[in-house]
Amino acid sequence: MQANKSLNEFYELSDAEDYFDFFGLEYDQKLLSVKRFHILKEYGTLIKKGMDNFKEQEDKLLDFLKFSLLQVYGNFKNGYAPRAADVWNMFKDGKATGCLACNPSRGNSCGC
Repeated sequence: MQANKSLNEFYELSDAEDYFDFFGLEYDQKLLSVKRFHILKEYGTLIKKGMDNFKEQEDKLLDFLKFSLLQVYGNFKNGYAPRAADVWNMFKDGKATGCLACNPSRGNSCGC
């Protein structure tokens, strides 16, 4: 990661490719195209749980964000796939609700 990257720049990212490019990480475009939603959803869930630990240390927070992306991407690259029930249970009346961590089978634990 380049030293001139900032947290403000990170917050402006929106596409999956943007996150990988921001951190200078290589990725399989085919995998990212197929699993985009799942990767970003899991990434969001993971970073939400850890962001508070690095509030005062931007460089460490950016490292955490980078390695969290690597972890989630690695899981999917190695064959991880969420259960269909977990994905579809996020939708109620056609609208997304909560996140995978808020799934009742997991104790509605994230508080999003």
